[in-house]
Amino acid sequence: MTIQILEQIIEQYGKDIYSFCLRLTGQKEAAEELYQDVWLMALKQIDVLEEDKNIRSFLLSVAISRWHNQKRKYAWRKRIVPNIEYVDEMVNQQAEEKEEGLSRFLNKERNEVVKAAVAKLKDRYRIPIMLFYMEEMTIKEIADLLQIPQGTVKSRLNYAKKLLKKELEEYIDG
Repeated sequence: MTIQILEQIIEQYGKDIYSFCLRLTGQKEAAEELYQDVWLMALKQIDVLEEDKNIRSFLLSVAISRWHNQKRKYAWRKRIVPNIEYVDEMVNQQAEEKEEGLSRFLNKERNEVVKAAVAKLKDRYRIPIMLFYMEEMTIKEIADLLQIPQGTVKSRLNYAKKLLKKELEEYIDG
């Protein structure tokens, strides 16, 4: 594979990969760092990549792998130094929400509740949900990507939907 082909791949899948990174991390800065890591890894493995393979799945698997690594590092750092930026972000978000109109606020709140419900899921359920609904991958593609049987993917999707339904019912009824 040549640099020109990699540039074409970036052009073709760049927005999708960034979008996935953003949903996976939940933070713009972390998503940008993860996005860069994905392309650096692709560049390092440019000679190994085969053009006829599913490049998109490879990039998504790199994103998931690198994100797990970042998460472990973050957890270690968090034990050493508390995260003050999160509090600032929440304060800024609350100030912005006050300025929005009521209908826009309600729509945003509903989206945030859904995102928060998805974020609460364990990775084994959250990642298949994101790949299936947000990346529109098939069950077979997800199974191949995560290297698990298709039945396991179906089971995890089903269980995740039940958990989300329960979580969101509490929000609606609460």
